Amino acid sequence: MPNRQVTGEDVIILQDAKIVQKTFTVLSHVNLNIKKGKFCYLIGKTGSGKSSLLKVLYGALPLEEGKGNVVGFDLPSLKTSQVPGLRRKLGIVFQDFQLLTDRTVEKNLIFVLKATGWKDKNLIADRIEEVLSSVGMNTKKHKMPHELSGGEQQRIAIARALLNHPELILADEPTGNLDPETSNEIMMLLTTISKERNCAVLMATHDYHMIQNYPGEAIRCEDGAVSVLDTSELFD
Repeated sequence: MPNRQVTGEDVIILQDAKIVQKTFTVLSHVNLNIKKGKFCYLIGKTGSGKSSLLKVLYGALPLEEGKGNVVGFDLPSLKTSQVPGLRRKLGIVFQDFQLLTDRTVEKNLIFVLKATGWKDKNLIADRIEEVLSSVGMNTKKHKMPHELSGGEQQRIAIARALLNHPELILADEPTGNLDPETSNEIMMLLTTISKERNCAVLMATHDYHMIQNYPGEAIRCEDGAVSVLDTSELFD
């Protein structure tokens, strides 16, 4: 694959990348390019490398070989001290929400903003109001996580991912613990965010029914390799 010039539209570029978990090579010769506003699925069986690939993209695993750039950060040379800066330009959504259970929704969001350099209390309050309103949760900011349904907790997790105006959202099975109706609501929310904010979304999922309802591009991890296909090809 020829070297690709990083542009303002590229949020993920991997060239001949090797993904390693401990000493085991999970994926090799990975070539991938995702631009702003693109909605992509990451599919494959359990253990095929989806989560490891996402971890490389958000700096939890080093890129062992090859070239990689995520939202302007060079992955092969990424230092531990640079990871917070990388994550300020990303939104990350997990299957199990990962909200801090000992504090309210509002204090969960304040924690993230302060950890990423926000200091002005008025700006913090305004930004929290904005993201909660955007996911329909502005009446829930004083609730504790255990007082919310699974769907509500995932909406809060998405609000948290939006706090720093990300160019890219990485979502690891975000509908995995939700019922079909709630899953559909979360998918509508993520696709709307992608379109309206020109934000790329890379979503790992096993739910082919959801893919059929919201077609797009799929990145498949299989047999240690990655291939890119249109989701319509999955249902031929």
